[in-house]
Amino acid sequence: MVPQAFPIALCHNFILIPKICARPFTVFRWCPGVRMRFKKTEVCQTCSKMKNVCQTCLLDLEYGLPIQVRDTGLSVKDEVPRSDVNKEYYTQNMEREIANSDGTRPVGLLGKAPSSSDMLLKLARTTPYYKRNRPHICSFWVKGECKRGEECPYRHEKPTDPDDPLADQNIKDRYYGINDPVANKLLTRASSMPRLDIPEDKSITTLYIGGLGEDVTDSELRNHFYQFGEIRTITIVQRQQCAFIQFATRQAAETAAEKSFNKLIINGRRLNVKWGRSQAARGKEKDGVSESGIRLEPVPGLPGALPPPPVSDEDASTNYFNLAPTSSHAVMNLGLPPPPGVAMPPPPGFGPPMFHTMDPMAPPMPPPMAMRPPGQVHYPSQDPQRMGAHASRHGGP
Repeated sequence: MVPQAFPIALCHNFILIPKICARPFTVFRWCPGVRMRFKKTEVCQTCSKMKNVCQTCLLDLEYGLPIQVRDTGLSVKDEVPRSDVNKEYYTQNMEREIANSDGTRPVGLLGKAPSSSDMLLKLARTTPYYKRNRPHICSFWVKGECKRGEECPYRHEKPTDPDDPLADQNIKDRYYGINDPVANKLLTRASSMPRLDIPEDKSITTLYIGGLGEDVTDSELRNHFYQFGEIRTITIVQRQQCAFIQFATRQAAETAAEKSFNKLIINGRRLNVKWGRSQAARGKEKDGVSESGIRLEPVPGLPGALPPPPVSDEDASTNYFNLAPTSSHAVMNLGLPPPPGVAMPPPPGFGPPMFHTMDPMAPPMPPPMAMRPPGQVHYPSQDPQRMGAHASRHGGP
């Protein structure tokens, strides 16, 4: 007896061979709301469980992200065979693994991957995105040929950018995680997001917390950071509105930095978390070199550095002001007094003349200091050879 055939495709349900897999399954088609486009299932349940994605939008069920973004964040490379024979064999093995599991965890390489990723948590969408359900733009309206008016199920809007890569999406590329324009846009956004690099100096165990304000106290910081490890000291600088938290171990500091960077909110205020600097890095900044090795420009208006001290011993004995060698002869050599018993030479201008002039009209030379009568003191200003002395003797002005 031949069983009676019943129609399977009722209303919006019908059997269809999809574009991605060749396994027959029931396709559901529905409208999510008023003035929305109809949506339908794109893959079978087995294909969706293998990738842990939605049967309709093909986005990850946990993060709501494209497969290419999820696999990049979890460092998973799940290559599903493309040929029909290999793909059917691969699908049968995955069905057996799915039947033996409890259904709460993904299977295959995705089930062995890490449970979470910081990048995926930042990119994950936590609110519904209803624009995804909007109908497509009416191409006839763009050309000015649409005659449906308000009854047209498509949007009567001008495209913002006809060359936008998001306008050319392929459902097959999204499933296999290759050349997905939406995934490329999200990965570009993730690469430009700020991140906290771990310093190479293992002795750094201090975190810098900025933007405290006046309300954050020592106990509130301790209540948040004590869960990551033992805290050695907490120093709050009220003038700069920042704090320095030093941990007892490097592992505790790394865990605190990873869990608190771009996530720390206390009293409704988002705080900045950075790594502290080592003493060697601070010394480099004093020498004009930053921690990253960049030469710092000098501040205009500040005095320059003093010249280095002289190298030779002769210059070091008399050149106290680091003058240039060309000006060393202009400095009087004021050495130490001679030892007892050694006569000290008279200063210039006070000693006996080295030669006698032959001019009979010249005034006589003053007698030496030893031949002068007692009580008489000779001053250089009283020397008759000074300018004006000869002219006054002859009755000059």
